Amino acid sequence: MPPRKRTNDPEGMRQKVLDAAEEAFQARGYHATSVGDLMAAAGVSGGALHHHYPTKKALGLAVIDERVRAAVIETWIAPVRTAATARDGVHDVFTAVADALDRQGFVQGCPLNNLAHELSLADPDFRVALAYVFEAWRETIADKFADDQREGREPAEADPDGFAALVIAVYSGAMSMAKATQDAAPLRLCLKQLESGK
Repeated sequence: MPPRKRTNDPEGMRQKVLDAAEEAFQARGYHATSVGDLMAAAGVSGGALHHHYPTKKALGLAVIDERVRAAVIETWIAPVRTAATARDGVHDVFTAVADALDRQGFVQGCPLNNLAHELSLADPDFRVALAYVFEAWRETIADKFADDQREGREPAEADPDGFAALVIAVYSGAMSMAKATQDAAPLRLCLKQLESGK
C-alpha cells in the first residue's frame, strides 16, 4: 500500500483560522479570545497559526479587512448600489437584516459595530481599519443619494453625506438595541421613523 499523500493547503488553513477568529471575536470579543482559544477552535497548532498570522493583532486586522469588510459589502454596499434608489436600498437592507435575525432566532449584532466599540480606542491600527470600512459604507450611500438628486428623485438642497451618516448611525444604534434585547424589532421601528422623515 503506497504511503498516504500529505495534502498541503496553506490557503485552506489560513481560511480555517480566519473562520475561527471571526466567530470568536463576534461571540466573545477580541480581548476575551486567547491565541489558545483560536488554536483550539481552528484545530491548528501554534506554529500553523503563527505561520499565517505572527500576532493576534495581525489576525484581528485580517478579520476586519477580509471578513468584516466583506460582510458590509454583501449586506449594505452591493444592495444599495443595485437598488433603484438610495432609499429603496436602505429599506431593503433594514428589512432583509430584520427578517434574517427573526429566522436566526438570536442577535450577535453588527460585526463592524461590535469590533468598533471594542477596538477603536485600543489601537490606532484597528481604528484606521475600522474607519476605512465605515467610510466605504458611507460613500456608497452618499453616492447613490447624489445620483438620485441628479435624477430629480431627491431635493437639490438635501445633503447626501448627512443622509448617509444618519442611515449608518440609525442602523448601528438599532443593531445595538436589537443585540441588547435579542429582538429585531428596533430595526423595523427605526426604519419606519427614517422613512417617515422623507
